Amino acid sequence: MSITSTFIIQMIVFLILVWFTMKFIWPPITAALDERARKIAAGLSAADKAKADLAVANQRVEQQLSAARVDATTRLADADRLGQQLIEEAKSRASDEGAKIVAAARAEAAQESLKAREALREQVAGLAVKGAEAILRREVDAGVHAELLTRLAAEL
Repeated sequence: MSITSTFIIQMIVFLILVWFTMKFIWPPITAALDERARKIAAGLSAADKAKADLAVANQRVEQQLSAARVDATTRLADADRLGQQLIEEAKSRASDEGAKIVAAARAEAAQESLKAREALREQVAGLAVKGAEAILRREVDAGVHAELLTRLAAEL
């Protein structure tokens, strides 16, 4: 055989091989590659969707945390205000109670002072009578005695 006929036979065999490959081998390979590309695209799409969902969830969590912080701050402020109010009420009640105690003590002191004055008046009157009796050494009329005591008590 000559080189030209060998070349032609090789060309025919090559073309049969190309045709066989294009007909039976290439379609399953391209189908597998296309399926793999679809799976990769679906995975990338799912990842992008998951990223978007994560971002939305993060925003929602941040909003809830912000709302919780505001709520906690408000509750703390309310508790502080209520505590201050209770302290002021307790101070007011204590002040009122202290004023009542002081007023009662003053009234009791005034009453004790009056009792002491009366006792002193009686003692002074008794001493005056004894002094007068000792000086006069005589008996004093009861009417005069009562009148003297009344005047002496009025002067004291």
